[in-house]
Amino acid sequence: MDHKNSHSASYAAAGVDITAGYKAVELMKKHVARTKNEGCLDDVGGFGGCFGLPLSGMEEPVLVSGTDGCGTKVKLAILMDKHDTIGIDAVAMCVNDIICVGAKPLFFLDYIACGKNVPEKIAEIVGGVAEGCVQSGAALIGGETAEHPGLMPVEDYDLAGFAVGVVDKKKILNKDRMAVGDVVIALPSTGIHSNGFSLCRKVFNIDNNDPLLYVKRDELGGKTIAEALLTPTKIYVKPVLALLEKVDVKGISHITGGGFYENIPRSIPKGLTAKIDKSAVKVLPIFDLIAKFGNIPERDMFNTYNMGVGMSIVVPANEVKTAMAVLAENGQDSYVIGEIVAGDEGVILA
Repeated sequence: MDHKNSHSASYAAAGVDITAGYKAVELMKKHVARTKNEGCLDDVGGFGGCFGLPLSGMEEPVLVSGTDGCGTKVKLAILMDKHDTIGIDAVAMCVNDIICVGAKPLFFLDYIACGKNVPEKIAEIVGGVAEGCVQSGAALIGGETAEHPGLMPVEDYDLAGFAVGVVDKKKILNKDRMAVGDVVIALPSTGIHSNGFSLCRKVFNIDNNDPLLYVKRDELGGKTIAEALLTPTKIYVKPVLALLEKVDVKGISHITGGGFYENIPRSIPKGLTAKIDKSAVKVLPIFDLIAKFGNIPERDMFNTYNMGVGMSIVVPANEVKTAMAVLAENGQDSYVIGEIVAGDEGVILA
């Protein structure tokens, strides 16, 4: 589209440069093109993103949606002036949720609010969104960049989005089939993911850009705390979809804000409890540092962070080896952390 006649000097004087928005769209098109799948019907830039539903073989298709943002992790991206991975987090937080229902992600839309539209920065952010879409198989079919002078400092921005997926109704995961003796498998996280950053900001004095953030640490494999914290959220979609095709999965939990205590019970029916062996959890070093520097009690850590487990999956005991083999074939590590027992606690960490 030709925007050469679209310019408002008055609007620019008020702090909004609409031509910067057009430039950002042009710069991001190469990233969007990477995400195209069989449902895409048009190019980005129209009033609505059009998508043709691939429903072949489904008896009763059900759309599943999820929306989220990256929380105050964005603050760290701004401080580090590194904007190419935060978009992965935005996608991950949505698609990892809808896969818990058994749905395959179809498409994603993003929303970026910024104090000042710097086209190159916006395109960098969207490049991360596109990478997250590629990792999950979702198409990036649209989005919005809103310039908010006076509401946000010029260097600030926030990022959110939503995903839509589809699942045949008969394949929606039904936790009521869960039984005593089923096994809980852990899928390792890449780090903090995108939750608990308000506590991280306090513990590591992030708002004041503490020099501590940029010291390389042996326990983090030579990375700085800032680098470890900004590690993108793991996207589990493709290996989990493969698992759903070959194993009787009883329940899936995406371990986000609220940690083990809030998220695992969401996939456990009344009358049953997930008994987690704390000694089996492979806690990542970044969580040990948070607990140490913030003097955070163990229960609070497990009630805030994923502690190294980004997703938990419940399968029958006789399918554990098959499940782990399928996950490994699809590039996903896994290990056993517990079992399903009788009780109304939802989750027990022992």
